[in-house]
Amino acid sequence: MHDGSNTTPRDLLPTDAPDDPAPELGDPASVHVLVGASRSRVVLSGEIDADIGGELSEAIADAEDSGLPVEIDAHHVTFMDSSGVAFLARLASRSPHRVRVLRAPPTVRFLLEVTRIGELLDIVDEDPGFDLDAEGSSVPGRPTTPR
Repeated sequence: MHDGSNTTPRDLLPTDAPDDPAPELGDPASVHVLVGASRSRVVLSGEIDADIGGELSEAIADAEDSGLPVEIDAHHVTFMDSSGVAFLARLASRSPHRVRVLRAPPTVRFLLEVTRIGELLDIVDEDPGFDLDAEGSSVPGRPTTPR
């Protein structure tokens, strides 16, 4: 469900469970930002395209505001167009830290390779896990449950 918020329900957090269902083409898009003690994570899922440009811009602002290294969990991305590539390029060029893309599906990897944006990012096959900060919040001042 595309809810326009930058928070994530617990069932959208990455897992290493073998029953983690593969995303399907046509899944609605969502963008969620989690801010932990040592890094920020942007969780993308569904179709990442121009329809969610506003949410992608908000995610960049939230990640930058944290001042922490940023990682993008792309495991559940089913489609990405130039809007998603531009989002990653903007984030990589503006961040003082190297941005990591976690568990990118083949379609995303292909786009990063063809556009050479992948050279600006670290592509990581595994999810190192993510701990919320002591308060258990995602973006500061925002709840961790969907609205």
